[in-house]
Amino acid sequence: HVQLVESGGGLVQAGGSLRLSCAASGRTFSSIAMGWFRQAPGKEPEFVAAISWSGRDTYYTDSVKGRFTASRDAAKNTVYLQMNSLKPEDTAVYYCAARFQFSSGWYTGNVDYPYWGQGTQVTVSS
Repeated sequence: HVQLVESGGGLVQAGGSLRLSCAASGRTFSSIAMGWFRQAPGKEPEFVAAISWSGRDTYYTDSVKGRFTASRDAAKNTVYLQMNSLKPEDTAVYYCAARFQFSSGWYTGNVDYPYWGQGTQVTVSS
């Protein structure tokens, strides 16, 4: 079992930056692939980014490429989502999610991740 706790959300003006953190506990971190999702009011959860268990590989949805960067600190069992050049359409509740993964490949569906954090609100004002 894996427990995830996010932090770092808040209110920022368009063009600003935020860094989200997701601390994992409960199982070994080395075999866990992490994903970031977001959900705006009235919309389905949307995949944002994923990072491999090693941290060397990342994958992003097109709308955030070049603006968001996922990273992980294995020593701290923590993953991060650095969000730059934020836009009002980035406003959502952001979730980190985890899955055990022992092979290559990217998973972008929310059903692919059995473990979820509680979410953190990101609001970008225009």
